[in-house]
Amino acid sequence: MITLGGTTYALTDPIVLLSGAAVLAALFLILLIMAIRAASRSARMTEPMLMRLEQLGQRVQGLSDGQQQLTGGLHHVSEAQARAQSHLMASIEQRLAEVSTTMGENLHGSATRTARSLGELQQRLETIDRAQAKIEKLSGDVLGLQDILSNKQTRGAFGEIQLHDIVLKALPSDAYTMQATLSNGKRADCLIHLPLPPGPIVIDSKFPLEAYEALRRATTPQMQAEAARQMRSAVRAHIKAISEKYIIEGETADGALMFLPSEAVYAELHANFPEVVREGFTARVWIVSPTTCMATLNTMRAVLKDARMREQAGAIRRELHLLFEDVRRLGERVEKLDTHFTQAQNDVREIRISSDKTQRRARKLDNFDFEELAPDTHPDTPADLPAPHLK
Repeated sequence: MITLGGTTYALTDPIVLLSGAAVLAALFLILLIMAIRAASRSARMTEPMLMRLEQLGQRVQGLSDGQQQLTGGLHHVSEAQARAQSHLMASIEQRLAEVSTTMGENLHGSATRTARSLGELQQRLETIDRAQAKIEKLSGDVLGLQDILSNKQTRGAFGEIQLHDIVLKALPSDAYTMQATLSNGKRADCLIHLPLPPGPIVIDSKFPLEAYEALRRATTPQMQAEAARQMRSAVRAHIKAISEKYIIEGETADGALMFLPSEAVYAELHANFPEVVREGFTARVWIVSPTTCMATLNTMRAVLKDARMREQAGAIRRELHLLFEDVRRLGERVEKLDTHFTQAQNDVREIRISSDKTQRRARKLDNFDFEELAPDTHPDTPADLPAPHLK
């Protein structure tokens, strides 16, 4: 039963049934319209999704294709990596072998060079040892030389020996006399036999070592002044002694030489004591060192050579006269020999003429030409031949 508006209707009532059917139909129509609208909206809403799904499917397909390509690329890369790794390992092994060989050779070369260097070092050490021994010996010799120079007698002998060595090298043995005694009884270290002028000249050895050493050791102006005074005094004393002893008028040259066996003393004297050197010039005493003495002796040797050539000039003229006489006699003998040759040529010519006549007569006799035999009107000696010229 259904009550609507105070009216009750039975369910089996046709009006109720029609009304219900109409209501159901209306509901169905509404639902269908709603379903159609929903389907339309769903269709409109699913179109982008379908497009998205299609795009997504395409992307998925692209990803699948890319994955396949990536798989192939990875496989290729894997194979290339395997080949590269294999080649790299082979290269590394070869390089390691080369490095090992090179290191072995370098080590061998280094060992050889090291051994050679050690050998050279050993030789140099031996050379240094020998040089050290020589230095020690030289030190001993220097000390011995100092001992020699510290004594006046031995120092004088040292200067004389050095002077003798220089003169021996510069002059012939007959041009000088060592330790020559003069007419005044004084003994000169060396006398050079120069011709007149200038005449024999004396060389005396002097060595003012004490004054020179004092000058070298001076550290204050007072000590230097005192040492310089000693040096001047010693050299002036030597100049005076040589001038008085070894310059003798009519016997020796008008001058003498003072030999200083030390270049250092000679240089010091000319550098710092020129007034003493000038005093020597005034006293006709010329100071020489080993070097300047050798130069002076070479000049003396030229003077001796010129003098000896002048001495031999007379003998040379005599020999030239004798040579002229020999040449004159040789000319006369050549002229006589030429005369003999001329006579011999004439004799040979006459013999040849006689031989020709004899041959002609022999041929006529051989041919039995007796009727042709006639007296020979030609004499054996032709008239046109010149008479022999005899001197």
